[in-house]
Formats: sequence, structure tokens, C-alpha cells
Amino acid sequence: MAAQFIAAGVSKPVVGYIAGLTAPAGKTMGHAGVIMSGSSGGGQATIDALEAVGVRAGRPPTLVAEIAIEILGA
Repeated sequence: MAAQFIAAGVSKPVVGYIAGLTAPAGKTMGHAGVIMSGSSGGGQATIDALEAVGVRAGRPPTLVAEIAIEILGA
């Protein structure tokens, strides 16, 4: 999982976005649905795992840019 990889050796700030959070339960929608179906707990569990290792998750996707600007101090 990405969170484990990041925790093990990524020293730079990471900003993320998990697509497909609004998909109906049990429905696979595109790449995000495929990724979520392979993990336990769905999209929110993925966000929780990423945030637990310091990743800032943007919700909605436009927030990703704002978080990146904040982190980079641009």
C-alpha cells in the first residue's frame, strides 16, 4: 500500500487525492474502483491510512493544489 511505502522512506511532503469516494457501495468505477476493490475498508480507509503517515489528502481535487501551495510556500 502507498501509505506503507511512504512511511518506510519518503522524506518529502506528499499530497494525495483518492478518486471514487462518491461511488455507490459495491460499485466499481474506473481505475479508482479497481484500486479500492483490492484493499480493505474502501476509500475512507485508504485516506485514513495515508493521513496517519502524514499525507495531506485533498477533498475535493481542487484542494490538492491549495495544499501543495501551502506546503511549498509558493
